[in-house]
Amino acid sequence: MTELIVDRPEGRPTPVLAVWAGEQEAALTSASPTARSAAAVAKFAGKSGQIVIAPSDAGGIELVLAGLGERRAEAASSFRALAAILPAGEYRIEGDVSPLKPQLIPLAWAQGGYRFDRYKSVREHGAARLVVDLGADALAEARQVAHALALARDMVNAPANDMGPLQIETIAREIAEAHGAAMTVAVGEALVDENYPAVRIVGAAAPRGRAPRMIEITWGEADAPMVALVGKGVTFDSGGLDLKPAAGMRLMKKDMGGAAHALALGRMLMAHRASVRLVILIPAVDNAISAEAMRPGDVIPTRAGLTVEIGNTDAEGRLILADALARARELAPDLTIDLATLTGAARVALGPQVPPFYTPNEDLAAALARASEETADPIWRLPLWAPYAAALDSDIADIKNDPDAWAQAGSVTAALFLQRFAPAGAWAHFDIFAWNPRPRPGFPQGAEAQAILAIYAAIKARYA
Repeated sequence: MTELIVDRPEGRPTPVLAVWAGEQEAALTSASPTARSAAAVAKFAGKSGQIVIAPSDAGGIELVLAGLGERRAEAASSFRALAAILPAGEYRIEGDVSPLKPQLIPLAWAQGGYRFDRYKSVREHGAARLVVDLGADALAEARQVAHALALARDMVNAPANDMGPLQIETIAREIAEAHGAAMTVAVGEALVDENYPAVRIVGAAAPRGRAPRMIEITWGEADAPMVALVGKGVTFDSGGLDLKPAAGMRLMKKDMGGAAHALALGRMLMAHRASVRLVILIPAVDNAISAEAMRPGDVIPTRAGLTVEIGNTDAEGRLILADALARARELAPDLTIDLATLTGAARVALGPQVPPFYTPNEDLAAALARASEETADPIWRLPLWAPYAAALDSDIADIKNDPDAWAQAGSVTAALFLQRFAPAGAWAHFDIFAWNPRPRPGFPQGAEAQAILAIYAAIKARYA
């Protein structure tokens, strides 16, 4: 990938003057008459998203004025827009950017400059690159995090014919080998021997080349506190026999977004040499249709020993997560995070830009909320409302995968289902969307990395 964050410019970087709302007069005091004139014509007031390019006498760019809006962490998104809008070249940020943390700016810039053009016969050349002075360690970390975020988006953007269970395994193996981690994989009928019955059943209808598998990566010192990351890896979700309509199936290549996010987050932590014992658990399956497909009304076993009545074959993600969480429970981690593109109900509640998370642990909830604010990575806690758990009661099994309609809160009941299988330590479930449905500068339509910047910051703080 093109390196968008650099510390050694090839020439003289173009200055970008960052200006907070209402502070434009003070910020422009030392600017040239040309820049002040351009700001006046554009009625530049430092509002979020305002960008003014002041031309130089030589026909280039003398100065870029970038409005940040109000003084808060969310202003970092303005730098995403800059990276997407500015012409190819090198730029350097000037002006007062407090209270933004120094690394937020290059990370936002790298995210805004992201492109997915793998399948384009004609590709854009050149990029807007940000020149920074972070110090070697901070620069290395910013680049590693930016690369991991891009990996997650690349995986989600890739079409299902190029991102099946085998491809997820291949990427997981590359990450493990790059960081000296151990990895095991159980594929197809081996899932029976390894006691991952729900993973095998959900993926049983797929052809042999897209056989279901359970991926486990282990990294770090054995005596360090254990962190388990669990990611839903449904590489295409047809809905199974409860077939989705065409419109509902169109974006189901992204139903492995949880796996992509868990792998990206794990890569960040390994690259950072975090003081943890890391376990990454990825159940990877296709929810396909064949004579082997599970049926509505079936009762299936799980690794935890609980039986599940299948009320709807399109509620398959929680089934494979149940086996993965049960495996995590056996390892007794100090912290477990699961990530999944699990419910449409989460989008109804909070829309596409704010993923909800669930945890019964107040300290973890507070830490995640702080990290979200510090990293400008929006997440919002929703309640594990215990009275809704009754909607998951089954007449013939221990639990069912589709809640009764009276409960209505589909994201909450999905989280309550997962809670039945989660480890005893601190646990949080993230119901992510992993997609930008509306293009805007710095946020192209397509895959989006959500929540993992905040989780990464929270884990670093927890195990500092």
